[in-house]
Amino acid sequence: MIPELGHYALVLALAMGLVQSVAPMIGVHKHDALLIRVASSTALMQFVFVALSFLTLIICYVTSDFSVATVYENSHSLMPLVYKITSVWGNHEGSMLLWVLILSLFGALVAGFGFNLPMTLKARVLSVQSWIACAFYLFILITSNPFLRLPQAPFEGRDLNPILQDIGLAIHPPLLYLGYVGFSIAFSFAVAALIEGRIDAAWARWVRPWTLAAWIFLTVGIAMGSYWAYYELGWGGFWFWDPAENASLMPWLAGTALLHSAVVMEKRNALKIWTLLLAILAFSLSLIGTFLVRSGVLTSVHTFANDPARGVFILAILVLFIGGGLTLFAWRAPMLKQGGLFAPISREAALVLNNLFLTTACLTVFVGTLYPLALEAVTGDKISVGAPFFNLTFAPLFIPLLLAMPFGPLMAWKAR
Repeated sequence: MIPELGHYALVLALAMGLVQSVAPMIGVHKHDALLIRVASSTALMQFVFVALSFLTLIICYVTSDFSVATVYENSHSLMPLVYKITSVWGNHEGSMLLWVLILSLFGALVAGFGFNLPMTLKARVLSVQSWIACAFYLFILITSNPFLRLPQAPFEGRDLNPILQDIGLAIHPPLLYLGYVGFSIAFSFAVAALIEGRIDAAWARWVRPWTLAAWIFLTVGIAMGSYWAYYELGWGGFWFWDPAENASLMPWLAGTALLHSAVVMEKRNALKIWTLLLAILAFSLSLIGTFLVRSGVLTSVHTFANDPARGVFILAILVLFIGGGLTLFAWRAPMLKQGGLFAPISREAALVLNNLFLTTACLTVFVGTLYPLALEAVTGDKISVGAPFFNLTFAPLFIPLLLAMPFGPLMAWKAR
């Protein structure tokens, strides 16, 4: 009964998401305040239903209900309680449920604490956030049901991979997902601004705290994951340039650039279009990272072994949101009012230079990670791009940035 309750709660979350994705947009178009307010109430209810679904899965693990396939595959009755709980996200199905839980959490936080947002912008942000949520609800329900029952309940489970039974790695995925998924709010703000056709310094002030929170969680999550790989796997270095590690580094680099450009936009009303683009790219790179570790195209200790059907579904989500976001940007961005100019020797200019280094470094990681996959898909040839390439291309970009970093805050704002 408990697994069915969790499955039903997830279906109800999808229903709330569908309402949230459509009704507020109609309300803004028709100037209907009632439909606009639906965005906040459905966002809160959506989070409640997903949280209920996630709680029921935890109960299944804690009570060792081996009639549930994921519990049987990833748990054992004699496991310590803490690892029974962390086993919930130690597999593909449970980790995806955690993914949508965090996604709905950010939507609920905007709904509950976004008092300073204009009603129309808030409605559009929550609507876009729900588009993303609905796509992943469907992905879970169609291809990755965490509540799938076995015909006959086994007496004992298969246990969790021993290298995953570590307190550091237990905390690493939730922190990493809070960063990955947190960038979805920046994406939703960017798309909402493009739809509304208005962006200003106030927009940057609203989006920056959410971006900063996501960046902090992603930073801590990456650090913990790297440390785990160092002491558990004995890789011999804090960063091994594993493709799955790079999948989290790319959105971190884009998010760092976004934070700095948002400061310039907030303080001097400049870099408007660039900040919008970075907001779209940061979450797009998070989606690409999700695809890389769940599609089966990479072989790594960090990845989940999955069938190609799941990879195709995630790829469709990538095309929809990355392609849709960039298409909307190409269409609407030229219509927006451009930002102001500033002096070449100023804190603004230093932050622009910072953005140049960060985005170029992100591009080198992107090429080094994706090029072998693209080459194999097109020609069938297999090549390996490892530490020598990344050390040669990434270090010359990042070391000067680190050396110059202490001097940036000493420069004055000199807008004109």
